[in-house]
Amino acid sequence: MHADDRELAELQVPIELRPRVGEILDIAVRACSTCLDDEYAQLCARLVARLSRKRPSPLVRGDARIWAAGALYALGRINFLFDPSQQPHASTDKLAASLGVVKSTMANKGGLIQKTLDLGVYEPELTRRSMLEQHPLAWLVEVNGFVVDARALPVEIRDEARKRGLIPDLDDRQAA
Repeated sequence: MHADDRELAELQVPIELRPRVGEILDIAVRACSTCLDDEYAQLCARLVARLSRKRPSPLVRGDARIWAAGALYALGRINFLFDPSQQPHASTDKLAASLGVVKSTMANKGGLIQKTLDLGVYEPELTRRSMLEQHPLAWLVEVNGFVVDARALPVEIRDEARKRGLIPDLDDRQAA
């Protein structure tokens, strides 16, 4: 995945920040190809695009490698990348080394990103497909005053809940 102008436009990256975002994503994608996967690269693009839309965007200053590292670190925390029982798994040392940054700098930038975007452990837009499939809160909806698991509902109701953004649309998240 190389971030071209069309992809950056689809991610709603402001025109003036597209070269900078492209530079950050190119670095992140290279790291993903060595120690993560394409899904992490796609999630990183969503995360960096969100940062680009902040006013003022924090991306205009600082080292692009550190922004890429911080974005991947923040995604790693959301998706339990640092837990050895997860796949893919990478240690913070390995992730920092793949990006050529100091581990503490990466963690600090990741923390800043999480604070700036108010990211929690469960962030649907930035959660890996395999985790969304298993996450019980992703599927809870209220129907006639009762909270139910949407996966137990008829297909037409699930489709409507998906259209309204109440449950994840896993079809748009095909793992590469």
